[in-house]
Amino acid sequence: MSGRTDPSLPPEAYAAALAGFRAMNVHRLRALLHHHTPEEAWHVVLGELPGRGLAGRVMADPKVRDAWRLSATERSPEQVWDQCLALGLCVLVHGTPGYPALLLDDPLPPAVLFALGHLPLLEGRRVGIVGTRNATAAGRHTAHELGFGLGSAGVHVVSGLARGIDGHAHQGVLAAEGEGRPVAVVASGLDVVYPREHRHLWRAVADCGLLLSESPPGTPPEPHRFPLRNRIVAALSEAVVVVESREKGGSLITVTEALDRDVPVMAVPGPVSARSSAGTNSLLRDGATPVLDAGDVLDLLQLHHRRAQLQVAADARRRPDGADLVVYRGLAGEPRSLDGVMLITGLPLGEVAMCLARLVAEGWVAEADGWFERVGSPLR
Repeated sequence: MSGRTDPSLPPEAYAAALAGFRAMNVHRLRALLHHHTPEEAWHVVLGELPGRGLAGRVMADPKVRDAWRLSATERSPEQVWDQCLALGLCVLVHGTPGYPALLLDDPLPPAVLFALGHLPLLEGRRVGIVGTRNATAAGRHTAHELGFGLGSAGVHVVSGLARGIDGHAHQGVLAAEGEGRPVAVVASGLDVVYPREHRHLWRAVADCGLLLSESPPGTPPEPHRFPLRNRIVAALSEAVVVVESREKGGSLITVTEALDRDVPVMAVPGPVSARSSAGTNSLLRDGATPVLDAGDVLDLLQLHHRRAQLQVAADARRRPDGADLVVYRGLAGEPRSLDGVMLITGLPLGEVAMCLARLVAEGWVAEADGWFERVGSPLR
């Protein structure tokens, strides 16, 4: 194994390779690149140079030392750099030109950041929208409307591109005609789409927005990477809006990271009996700013003048009336079964079934496994 460096390779190639090593973590990579240039760090992990500072202490651990030397035989800087070039990625090393100014003084900045898309978006106004992957239909609708409204007012939406709230917030900003764009921070390499059903959304974000990761190409979406991703979402946001959250979950990790960085936290209220709103309602009880629409977020950002730019997505749905409206109102608060709707409305089973079929077909109600929940409101 040769430790010779290739003069044709930029320093970023060595940093990119080091970021994917076995037994590498945020703190170890930060220590290596804080005390050494990327080329020097490569020689340190090969044992050809002594490590300075904390990097030297880390190298004293034989398990880490052996894992890094094995990794050096598996992923050379040339291979990793070729992958980055083929994917059109920009590799940004902390403290070097081009690295996002927002992250330079962060308590735990990514030592290496991989980017695909338009980095200047980070110089614009930015709001994080996060929430549960297991979102209700109403939560998905709210996330979409918030993304759409903020995008129409020229505010970029930062999220994690996950299922549920994240994905629908990004779909909303993509549908807007304003200058707001999606900014996504993901927990895998930028060539490893997760979840797979977001393949087209992933590409759309990269084309007109910005995709970011601290993991090199080929990195799978391992569980420990998601909480780390959340700190970057918080760090890039001027405010974090939680749309739906249970008592525990990734979105509340983002909240903690935001509060640690003095980033304001906002929350969308939900039914007190709904588990999907337990986390957001607790945040409101503890002092988070309530959000009913994108205008509330603009007010917090002191962008009152942009309220005039707010757009509401065109709604071509027929407004429920008669028995359909009774059934729709009967679904307030939480999902219900067919029998549950019949009991709360007092309508005959056959009529309830017909009403639900119409409401589902017209997009006012969503159905999953025999349970019905409403989407949006027909009475704005």
